[in-house]
Amino acid sequence: MSAAALLPRACRLQQIDLQQMEALRPAFTQLPLPQAQQRGCVLLHAHPGDGSAASFVAVVSAPFDAALSQFIASTTLAPTQMRLALASDIETYLTRREAEMQTMDARVFGDATRLSLPRGEMESLSLASIQEAATPAVHVVNSTLYDALRLGASDIHIETTPNGLATKFRIDGVLEPMAQVAGTQLAEQVVSRIKVLAELDIAERRVPQDGSFRVEAQGREIDLRVSIMPSVHGEDAVIRILDKKALLDPTQSLSLDLLGFGDSTLASLRRLARLPYGMLLVTGPTGSGKTTTLYGALSEINDGREKIITIEDPVEYQLSGVLQIPVNTKKGLSFAKGLRSILRHDPDKIMVGEIRDRETAEIAIQSALTGHLVMSTVHANSVYDVFGRFQHMGVDVYSFVSALNGVSAQRLMRLNCRHCSRPQRPGDTALAALGLTRVATEGWNFMQGAGCGECRGSGYRGRKAVAEVLAMSPELAEKVVARQSMRQIIDCARQAGTVSLLNDALRLVAQGETSLDEVARVTLA
Repeated sequence: MSAAALLPRACRLQQIDLQQMEALRPAFTQLPLPQAQQRGCVLLHAHPGDGSAASFVAVVSAPFDAALSQFIASTTLAPTQMRLALASDIETYLTRREAEMQTMDARVFGDATRLSLPRGEMESLSLASIQEAATPAVHVVNSTLYDALRLGASDIHIETTPNGLATKFRIDGVLEPMAQVAGTQLAEQVVSRIKVLAELDIAERRVPQDGSFRVEAQGREIDLRVSIMPSVHGEDAVIRILDKKALLDPTQSLSLDLLGFGDSTLASLRRLARLPYGMLLVTGPTGSGKTTTLYGALSEINDGREKIITIEDPVEYQLSGVLQIPVNTKKGLSFAKGLRSILRHDPDKIMVGEIRDRETAEIAIQSALTGHLVMSTVHANSVYDVFGRFQHMGVDVYSFVSALNGVSAQRLMRLNCRHCSRPQRPGDTALAALGLTRVATEGWNFMQGAGCGECRGSGYRGRKAVAEVLAMSPELAEKVVARQSMRQIIDCARQAGTVSLLNDALRLVAQGETSLDEVARVTLA
């Protein structure tokens, strides 16, 4: 009799082969797949028809390993029968289950554990939930989200590499490397975890996908938008964090003051937002706080005496007393279609999340010309580029400038870290690059962050908004309709008192709140 046949008798355990193991369901909720692979064992649900009272069957190849037996007993906390199998059978079984994680039925660790959450539930982020994560993939995703929220990141970039994945956080508008995770297989599992949370197809890896999900952290719900993009080494994921309370102090309500605009900018924005009709546009790059500016303006004019309706993609902040409509392109609710319906709902003030096509632009202009105040965002590099943007959409220029009250182009500037900020003496070259001279900057409080633990070595912590606000005038409207040169339009605006974006940013430099390097990065890049 062979040694392999004598071993079950010696340890008084029944033997189980690969075919019998395949007939039972894996209990990866109790013993996750990575731990099973590491320890060379597998935990199965006992077959209800085998007459056994055991809840689980533990399959091992090393029956005399006391530490392993103790680990299994502490893991299940339920009646468990031990079975003996060849190490090769256990390895084959686990390898097959591992392969199933990549199939389109969205299983990750067998039938018992799914990446997705039960319908109606959301992921809860806390140190305890991270420590109790059942799998390495769940642990990586939860800890990454937790750290991003703790550090105040606006975006999470998960990039696959030849050896695993790298995570980066966008903090104060700049990407900062955070961690490296080794293992290509774990990298695939992390991306699959994110895709299932966002209700995306984990089997599809060749085309981009977009989705969203919610998490609960620090007693509040946080919306997350997910973008999956195929790459050379697999798939990359970017998660946009839409924290509705990130900018809000518990003792304050949402207002224009929270963005840190200068006094003259605040006065101009408030005057334009309080006009009875017309159009106010806010432009700037992604992540420059355009939507937050419009929310602040709406909050300040929301006195309950006028009907305010918004249509957004998505609704980022919930405003009391305001009817907010989310865009749903899958159901046919676009900005243009929603805006047409809004006009039949007797509004006084309307906010459109973004004007990006001719139809939406024409409806917004007609709304502004018929007694409504319309606020919206538009993608353009400056206040003057907005005119060309609408002309490119094919709208009537005369109607546009007749409806337009003003345009604000804004950026978010990083502020010098208060803990490590030191006096700085810039060179003549740095001054000249921004059109400055030593004489013109006499008395300025030049400061620069040296880098410390409080600012993670960047020298910056926190941001403030700077803006160039252009108020329309009859003279300016004539020049735009006549299609005069951009230089003539800019000169006309400057003569009317428009402060350039660069000059508004240099105001913060003179006060010691930011650096010349930051001004050059944001206003000239």
